[in-house]
Amino acid sequence: MNKDEREQARAFASLDYEGFRQLAQRTDLSRYQRIGFPDSLRAGRESEIFQDICAKLPLLDQGEELTVLDIGPGCSDLPNLVIDHCKARKNRLILVDSLEMLADLPEGDGIEKIEGPFPQCAPLLGGLQCATDVILCYSVLHYVFAEGQIFGFLDAALKLLRPGGGMMMIGDIPNASMRRRFLASAAGAAFHRAYTGSDVPPDLGFNQAAEGEMDDAVLISLISRARAAGVDAWILSQPPHLPMSNRREDLILRRP
Repeated sequence: MNKDEREQARAFASLDYEGFRQLAQRTDLSRYQRIGFPDSLRAGRESEIFQDICAKLPLLDQGEELTVLDIGPGCSDLPNLVIDHCKARKNRLILVDSLEMLADLPEGDGIEKIEGPFPQCAPLLGGLQCATDVILCYSVLHYVFAEGQIFGFLDAALKLLRPGGGMMMIGDIPNASMRRRFLASAAGAAFHRAYTGSDVPPDLGFNQAAEGEMDDAVLISLISRARAAGVDAWILSQPPHLPMSNRREDLILRRP
């Protein structure tokens, strides 16, 4: 990323639901910037991201006439790939986001749009209780965490999963602990020099609380909470060719 994109990324990091609503209305921004990403991190990359999603949620490829829920799809290429994929398989697809984001996504048979932040809008999804085959939530959880609703979010989502194999992917989760481990390596130091244009070493901050950030402790607590609720859960790495694989991970959940 260039300097302007680095500054843009820092500004995007503090967004909340209302901030995304405002971004969605900005005609001066690209579709990637309107979901909180500099162009260099998403332009031409979202088909690769979708391939990884399908690999980790095999029901998306293997099943037909499923009920699929996408929480916070945004308005870039990725939700359109999800829509086309579900249409081809005659899946019922429910999209949950702000009215401003949803307005930029196509209408069609089998597509339902629910306005509002999750889990506050969960009462509108009552018919999906224990009946949802696949839930996708990509590049969203860290904003939920910043608002202090992370366990309520997880609990509400797990209640929707179908017993007997319903799956959820909470994808692209920033992990401050993972980022520190990477920056402490030779490859991470080289990455930091290229990213900042400076020879000043990164501030690793080992053995310090990652205030305001998700870290190993947060992800492990999510796994523990899901498993305590009777849902299998795993943390998976991202393929190295994805744009933020050196500092983001995916959480996969499956209800037995």
